[in-house]
Amino acid sequence: MVFSSLTFLYAYLPIVLTIYFLVPIRWRNLVLLLVSLFFYGWGEPVYVLIMIASIIINWLFGKAIAANRDTDRPKAKRYLILCMIFNLALLGFFKYHDFLAENLRALGIYLLKPLHLGLPIGISFYTFQTMSYPIDLYRRETDPQKSLISFGAYVCMFPQLIAGPIVRYTDIAKQLNHRIITTEGFYRGIQRFMVGLSKKVLLANSAGQVYENIAALPVSQQSALTAWIGAICYTFQIYYDFSGYSDMAIGMGKMLGFDFLENFDHPYISRSITEFWRRWHMSLSFWFRDYVYIPLGGNRNGLRRQILNIMIVWLLTGFWHGASWNFVLWGVFYGIALIIEKLFLLKHLKKAPVWLCHVYTMVLVILNWVIFANTDIARGFAYIGSMFGLTGSLANQLTLYYLRDNLVLLIVCAIAATPIAQSKWNILKKDYGEWLVPVLTVAGLVVCTAFIVDASYNPFLYFRF
Repeated sequence: MVFSSLTFLYAYLPIVLTIYFLVPIRWRNLVLLLVSLFFYGWGEPVYVLIMIASIIINWLFGKAIAANRDTDRPKAKRYLILCMIFNLALLGFFKYHDFLAENLRALGIYLLKPLHLGLPIGISFYTFQTMSYPIDLYRRETDPQKSLISFGAYVCMFPQLIAGPIVRYTDIAKQLNHRIITTEGFYRGIQRFMVGLSKKVLLANSAGQVYENIAALPVSQQSALTAWIGAICYTFQIYYDFSGYSDMAIGMGKMLGFDFLENFDHPYISRSITEFWRRWHMSLSFWFRDYVYIPLGGNRNGLRRQILNIMIVWLLTGFWHGASWNFVLWGVFYGIALIIEKLFLLKHLKKAPVWLCHVYTMVLVILNWVIFANTDIARGFAYIGSMFGLTGSLANQLTLYYLRDNLVLLIVCAIAATPIAQSKWNILKKDYGEWLVPVLTVAGLVVCTAFIVDASYNPFLYFRF
């Protein structure tokens, strides 16, 4: 069940909110757990059992770690290691077993047989979220959750279950036990949800359809400018798809009384790759920083070790996104770019014109999104070849067609990706908010509903992660 579906908007969410606010406060975590398990099992009922097993095992390990962390650190560490092995083995089996089997077979090694199992939705997100709990317990950064029901509600909370943001237990530990829901907070949650829904339905889907149409063209018809239009549209699609889902998750969190951390901060205004990754998918960046980069030594053991640590983090970041070599290449690309900037390029970028820094950053980001979008690496590089005129002309009739029909969409997507749109919206809210916000919220729901009803193209890119 996706957020941008009629079933979710007009059946699941209204029913859940009604039940949630009708039951006594002490039962709300139980309701949240049950409705979240139902949400997760909507498309894959069998995998609910895996989710329940993960909740119980991590909660039990957490109890064991907490019981020993002050009196027997080696024993607590053993429990932590066993817990990490369980979580990583679960993720590795479902996400990487077939990848490993197929690559070994390509080398003539037939140790494993591909199983062709479906990937549990959001397993990368909830595994990382679950792993933060025992680690933070071991580090004495949080107290153990006594209630299995409350811990289960944290792990499988439906707003951010399938696409984040990755919520660490320490971020919402107090809210799990004591949260205050106000009319103002609920109202702000609705507004934030509608912003995300509009991003997803009106912008991401529209831009994505343009990219799909251009990517499907024969190479001979992919002129350089046409290919760039397609790549830019995919760049907007993945941003508005993912940030839209994060906005919807944050909005629903507010409706339920939770404050989730922001996940995006206008990444496409960045002037370096370093800045870009401070603004894009921030919850993932913080997770790798706190649980991988810093434990590896961070920047404390000399430049060579720091470079090695950066490459390890980015190999893992690429591999986290998917069991395919294009994701590994995507991660390596960013790792190398970040190392080059750290070694010498950043100091030159600080002196360069702003527009040049922005062009440099966005060209690299767009090219790497093409790699990310194509699990067939050869196809991805062929598309990049088209972008640089290696397989066709600079422009053709299709270029004019796609530019004419999508110019307004591209302009809207570009403006909405900057703080300009937010600042103008804040001014309008201040001057006309009492009537403008409710009107636009209702209008947004009506327009998005019309698009959903009419659309045959409504993918969610991060389902595969």
